[in-house]
Amino acid sequence: MRPENQSSVSQFLLLGLPIPPGQQGVFFTLFLGMYLTTVLGNLLIILLIRLDSRLHTPMYFFLSHLAFSDISLSSVIVPKMLINMQTGQQSISYVGCITQLYFFILFAGLDNFLLAVMAYDRYVAICHPLHYTTIIREGLCVLLVAGSWILSCVHDLLHTLLLVRLSFSADNTIPHFYCDLAALLKLSCSDVSLNKLMIFTEAGMLFSLPFGVILGSYIRIGTIMLRVPSAKRLFKTFSTCGSHLSVVSLYYGTAAGVYFFSSSWGSKDIIASVMYTVVTPMLNPFIYSLRNRDIKQALEMCVNRVKFFKQQTLNPLVAVRSIER
Repeated sequence: MRPENQSSVSQFLLLGLPIPPGQQGVFFTLFLGMYLTTVLGNLLIILLIRLDSRLHTPMYFFLSHLAFSDISLSSVIVPKMLINMQTGQQSISYVGCITQLYFFILFAGLDNFLLAVMAYDRYVAICHPLHYTTIIREGLCVLLVAGSWILSCVHDLLHTLLLVRLSFSADNTIPHFYCDLAALLKLSCSDVSLNKLMIFTEAGMLFSLPFGVILGSYIRIGTIMLRVPSAKRLFKTFSTCGSHLSVVSLYYGTAAGVYFFSSSWGSKDIIASVMYTVVTPMLNPFIYSLRNRDIKQALEMCVNRVKFFKQQTLNPLVAVRSIER
């Protein structure tokens, strides 16, 4: 970076959540519990998919990457927020802010692409069941996930590089609990017209295309279901797509609340941002585990294995103690 393009500030101040001083401990415990639930829940999903051979299918392959992305997205935001709440320090360094923004855009975009890939997988499974194994091959699954990572990285790198060329004024207060791109652009004293143009064109296109794939997939699924209406078939389709539809509704509903319907840093924007960055990644494992029979069976089998190994380790000890007596 050239010296004349460097930021005029070395750090930013995050206003954080508007929590009364007497309730800081309560909210710290609440958000810490939610973060630990997010990490442990999604790690459990990844572990079950890894251990159970019955879950070695394209749908669960995509789900494991979505779980990893949710862990990463939450880890980019929540730990810093918790540290600020505990210490009372609201500052974040310039490098730390840019780094947080970089990974936030990366994993938010990755979620967007993975949800579209999973919708396409459900479309093929329901609308072309006889050709599913020939269409959704292992090579295609790897290609779709790799493409999602590559597109997310390129999109992320583009907006980060456009941001670091800007200079910032002495007013370095970010009215948020994390480094948000729109908030940083408002603080800049440089010309941000190119940044805004890229947000409305490139970012808008990369958001619209996956959403279009999801919408088109479910419209096609609905059309197929209505051609031959059957209660059994509808129930099977809902059980197959219900979890994904719930996650899609949470993701795009909260994202729309943060980036399309928010006007200022008010109570509604705070709730939408917390839902998008904290609550949604936490709920995803519950949605997939509570409404998915395969995950339940894999979890039950894993618990039974743990019990079996525990009994095997305890039995020799019991035998030794009986001999000693």
